[in-house]
Amino acid sequence: MLNKEINKPIVVPWDYSEKAEFALLHAIDFAKALNREIILAHITKLENDVALNVERLNLRAEDIMVQYGIRPSVVVKTGNIFDQIKSVIEECDAEIAVMGTHGIKGIQKFTGSWALKVIAGCNVPFIVVQDKPSEADIHKIVLPLDFKAEEREKLVWTDFMTKIFKCKFYLCYTESSDIQVLKRTQANINAAVKFLEGKSINYELQRLEGREGFAYETVKFAENIGSGLIIIMTKKNMTFQDYVFGAVEQQIIANEAKIPVMCVNPIMKN
Repeated sequence: MLNKEINKPIVVPWDYSEKAEFALLHAIDFAKALNREIILAHITKLENDVALNVERLNLRAEDIMVQYGIRPSVVVKTGNIFDQIKSVIEECDAEIAVMGTHGIKGIQKFTGSWALKVIAGCNVPFIVVQDKPSEADIHKIVLPLDFKAEEREKLVWTDFMTKIFKCKFYLCYTESSDIQVLKRTQANINAAVKFLEGKSINYELQRLEGREGFAYETVKFAENIGSGLIIIMTKKNMTFQDYVFGAVEQQIIANEAKIPVMCVNPIMKN
């Protein structure tokens, strides 16, 4: 059962893998900074497996308490992982989720990113990680901006991150030859600058060349400055083609530099 007394917890989708352990380590850092609790959420297909998994997760939670001084709550649900992770997040009123991913490899090159499918169904940001916390500077956060109107929705999370880590944000963009795209991108840059300056948040503008692709150049820039996080928006309506052939979001999430990526879903309009 979910603990209704937990205040805006951090949800970690749990599959007993090394990547889930990496996500836990990142979640612990955020939980301590935010004074939040952690929920380990495991989804199983069989009702008969629930009790065994609850017992197994509780044992792991006790170990985590001994190791890190935080005792996660545990939730086990049956059903489809894409639906049930969303259900856990909504029921406990989570603030963020932290999830490990293997990137895009093997069969996922053809069926799409498992991580992106989970993220796209939820309304809270996901921090997606491929490795344990590194020495990369979480005080340096890369914020790519393009022409889409929903790009402005992620600005509120710059304020959120600044309150935790006293960050400097690097606003990355490219200059399109399409006049309308250029105008809309510049409008988003202007809105971001106005927001950041209004909050007295430190930032720097960085124009990327764009010759090698926005996703690739964003990751390379983040790697070059030693950034510990990239914040992106996901698409409102992900298509099969996006999953299979590689939306920009998917390319950044599965980046070879293994930089954690915070994925903010746009608010769905009625």
